[in-house]
Amino acid sequence: MYQDKRVNLAITAGSTPVKMYEYLVDDVKDKTYFDNVHYYNFDEIPFMKKKGYGVTMTNLSKLFFDPAGIDTEHIHPLDQDNYQSQDLRIKQDGGLDLILLGIGADGHYCGNLPGTTTFENETSLVDENATPNMKDVLLNEVGGDEAERPSFYVTMGPKSVMQAKEIVLFATGKKKARIIKQAFFGPVTNDVPASLLQTHPNLTIVLDKEAAAEII
Repeated sequence: MYQDKRVNLAITAGSTPVKMYEYLVDDVKDKTYFDNVHYYNFDEIPFMKKKGYGVTMTNLSKLFFDPAGIDTEHIHPLDQDNYQSQDLRIKQDGGLDLILLGIGADGHYCGNLPGTTTFENETSLVDENATPNMKDVLLNEVGGDEAERPSFYVTMGPKSVMQAKEIVLFATGKKKARIIKQAFFGPVTNDVPASLLQTHPNLTIVLDKEAAAEII
């Protein structure tokens, strides 16, 4: 970050890096050497009734943007109104220098769940009928409030994510051990969306001992 060149980061609002954000806040807040950093979310689940940010940006604001005092001009939200221009917008901004990901026990990353995407997908809208349990997934994302459950979400697709210059993926806990082995030591297949990431030339995987249990 200690450079004049613009740096573009896409970061996760998942539960795994919560502690990391707590540590980062003090390093970033009021530090001019981070003035060249711009932030992007890579998926968004809108609320049906609430105005403003959806689930992802609400969480990112709470975890990091607000505590760190990030200038709103350096935050570039992805949502249902601009997702079709997201890939072009990032390209015009110089591309993503780094994307920080988590991984689900089913092998999903961003909003790329099994059955919803192919490796050729760019940023797109995923409908509530994409998979048999998608309505339940969306309901869970809005805290079980049926009145707020949307009929879709938007996400950067595999092709979009793979354009990032560097990828860092975090995973913790024994529930992630099986999928870490499957995704990064097994075949590349659409059935395990994260398996594509093993082909990225600059992928870093950060695990705790429990998440790494099946590969060490």
